[in-house]
Amino acid sequence: MKISGARTEPFSAIRRRALTYAGAQASGQAAPADATAFLGLTEADLTPAVQAAVTALLAEVDDLRAEVGRLKGRLTDMEGLADRDVLTPLLNRRAFVRELRRVATFARRYGSKASLVYFDLDGFKNVNDRFGHAAGDAALQAVAERLLANVRDSDVVGRMGGDEFAVALVQADYETAMAKATSLARVIHATPVTLGEWSAPLHVSFGVREIDADADPEVVLAQADAVMFLNKRTRAAG
Repeated sequence: MKISGARTEPFSAIRRRALTYAGAQASGQAAPADATAFLGLTEADLTPAVQAAVTALLAEVDDLRAEVGRLKGRLTDMEGLADRDVLTPLLNRRAFVRELRRVATFARRYGSKASLVYFDLDGFKNVNDRFGHAAGDAALQAVAERLLANVRDSDVVGRMGGDEFAVALVQADYETAMAKATSLARVIHATPVTLGEWSAPLHVSFGVREIDADADPEVVLAQADAVMFLNKRTRAAG
């Protein structure tokens, strides 16, 4: 490419510097007062055609950067949706297991305690059978909202599927977790759920398991689920 002032340089080199310039702009660095100073040339050194080509190239880079930003935003949104339960504002099982592993890692690293509470909604099948799935959905959503509203931001709440929920309590030993689980069960029961003509209080059974820092999250879930089932059966028999 011929440039006035007897300076000759391939356009590929100009393009490389243009991309570097665009990267500097993206990182928040101040742009030079002379739009072509980053090329090592002044505007007076460049022919009008080269100036137009560089301007077009920078516009193209800006468009590409904006598109990358939009794609990153969409990817973040999709990742968030992939982690969410389809009915409630809670994490789904896959995402909860991942977070449970993180809680266990934190406990191991800092020598703190953590516990898991596994909840099951009592009589859920009867709600669905007698009052329909809309009533069942309302009951599940009420449990989810009451759990979320009554734990710390650092705790993790997920729906394990069906009428089962789990809460990972950070910095909580077994006794602390038992007290918190009992409190949550009372909160869930305190206010009936109403949908049309149907209204009923909610009852949950729960099992508590202190998290072994080296245990597989799925094993911890299964153990807490087993304790919950035993408690439910004991209550039913009594």
